[in-house]
Amino acid sequence: MRIWKQSFSIETLQAAHVDTTVARLGIEFLQVGDDFIRARVPVDHRTRQPYGLLHGGVSVVLAETLGSCGAAFSSPPDHRAVGLDINANHIRSTSSGWVTGVARPVHLGRTTQVWQIDMHNDAGELTCVSRITMTILAPR
Repeated sequence: MRIWKQSFSIETLQAAHVDTTVARLGIEFLQVGDDFIRARVPVDHRTRQPYGLLHGGVSVVLAETLGSCGAAFSSPPDHRAVGLDINANHIRSTSSGWVTGVARPVHLGRTTQVWQIDMHNDAGELTCVSRITMTILAPR
C-alpha cells in the first residue's frame, strides 16, 4: 500500500539537500518505494572517526534524514514533520564502502509518526538500527 501523501522522487530529495550536511557527507538517495525510502552514505575521509570506522553520528544523520523525509512526504501538504526523539544501536563497524539505510514506518498517526531505519554494509550485514519519532505540525 502506497503511504505517500505528496508526490516526490529521488531527484526531489537530492535537490532539497543541496548545500546541506547530507550533501557534504555524500549521502545519496537511491529508491522510493510504496512504503520506504533507501539512501546510502560513503565510508570515507568525510565520515570516518579516528579509528578509521564509520562515525556513529553519521549513521544517525543517515537515519534522521531518511525518517524525516519519510515523515514529511507521508504527511498532508503544508504540514511539517519535526523530530522528537531518535535512537541508534550500532551493531557492526564498517571501515570502507557504503552503508545503505532503508526507512519504513512503524506508526503513521495524525500528530506523530515512528520510523524504523535499518542500515547494512556492502556485504549485507546489519550495521545499525535506528528509530525516530516525529511530530506532525499542521499549518497555522
